[in-house]
Amino acid sequence: MSAPNPYAAQLAEIPVTRREATVLGGTTAYWVYGPDDAAVTILAVHGFRGEHHGLEPIVAFLPGIRVISPDLPGFGETAPLPGRRHDLGGYVDWLTSFAADTCPGAVVLGHSFGSIVAAAAVAAGLPTPGLILVNPIGAPALAGPRGVFTRLAVLYYLLGARLPRRVGEALLRNRMIVRVMSLAMVKTRDATLRRFVHDQHDTYFSRFADRDVLHEAFVTSVSHDVRQSAAGIAQPTLLIAAERDDITPIEKERELVRLFPDARLYEIPAVGHLIHYETPRPAAEAIMRFLAR
Repeated sequence: MSAPNPYAAQLAEIPVTRREATVLGGTTAYWVYGPDDAAVTILAVHGFRGEHHGLEPIVAFLPGIRVISPDLPGFGETAPLPGRRHDLGGYVDWLTSFAADTCPGAVVLGHSFGSIVAAAAVAAGLPTPGLILVNPIGAPALAGPRGVFTRLAVLYYLLGARLPRRVGEALLRNRMIVRVMSLAMVKTRDATLRRFVHDQHDTYFSRFADRDVLHEAFVTSVSHDVRQSAAGIAQPTLLIAAERDDITPIEKERELVRLFPDARLYEIPAVGHLIHYETPRPAAEAIMRFLAR
């Protein structure tokens, strides 16, 4: 039985439709939240192993805003990129083409791994009036406060890619390992919210196409960070960071914001790498203030 969604009531007030688009020869599934005639549209890019559901708690607190939320290629309901590697260049090309086809001129938002893709795409020329990065990856993952944990993850994904396919796939989708990942990230002590977070990871963390896509995406996630793109982004940028993030320490986020020509940093206390699940309301409020600017 699934855990109750603490944000269900707010989400129920927001219209949502599922749509598809042909992008780079493949089919991208995406969801449109909010009114089609909204004054502002946000293109939201989810994180590694996630899908569009993960950003719904933030969407729940953005009434009146149109949010376009696709599943990344190879995750959720979007097929892998045909004939392309799922590296940073592949994801940047996909996001740029998707934006041009479905929501030109949208504000771009990226969470975690999505922050790397969104920042790189904007730096490479994706047209947008503004950029929002939630839990941005502002330093090499291997250098974070849980660098040892990241190195174990490197071994885990390598084994998943190298073992016989059936064994490797089973390892990568193992529910106990997914729960360990979830426990490593969650910070809230609220029992109801913790159950919801774990249920989300149990339900959606293994909806990747195959182990090859997952490994390529993982290597991309630990080989790049937002610092590589920051200086090339002229648009106003909002960084929403967590004071207890184990992947990018808050001190590194304070360094990261200074690399952008025009950026501001909003810090949320008592939360880690799951701002989108644990503190979506203050994140959404910061986004609304940024959009009002």
